Amino acid sequence: MPSFDFSSEADMVALKNAIDVVGRQIDARYDFKGTSAKVELNEKEKVITLFGDSDFQLDQIKDILFPAMEKREKESVKRLDHQAVQKISGNKVKQELKIKIGIESELAKKIVKLIKDSKLKVQAAIQGDAVRVSGAKRDDLQSAIALVTKTITDFPIKYGNFRD
Repeated sequence: MPSFDFSSEADMVALKNAIDVVGRQIDARYDFKGTSAKVELNEKEKVITLFGDSDFQLDQIKDILFPAMEKREKESVKRLDHQAVQKISGNKVKQELKIKIGIESELAKKIVKLIKDSKLKVQAAIQGDAVRVSGAKRDDLQSAIALVTKTITDFPIKYGNFRD
């Protein structure tokens, strides 16, 4: 019985490359000279930390970071969970952007319900942080892929692990 998985994994190599490019751009920009502006990636905890002298400067860093991320991996900015801006030592500020990996249970339930309500001849089941869809025909599975990618636009979902 053919099946595939809906999942959501961040491409950490592409993200690291985007962070490196942004770091070089910050070093080269005249308006960032002599400031505490920088971007750090903690791969272990999956957190991007932005440092700056003001909220305005954090917004400028985001304006450089987000297009660089999108260029390397589509819809990767939707994966970020923006934390509150924190004040550190004097007038300096920092903000953490947590990288969400995997499909959360609420979104997984929404996907399963969407597939069941569509009356397609496929079964969907939540397995950890992924949703497995199986059916008798490949065409039904392709219809399920089209339905979910068209409907769920607020979080990057990938499909893979296709088996016959």
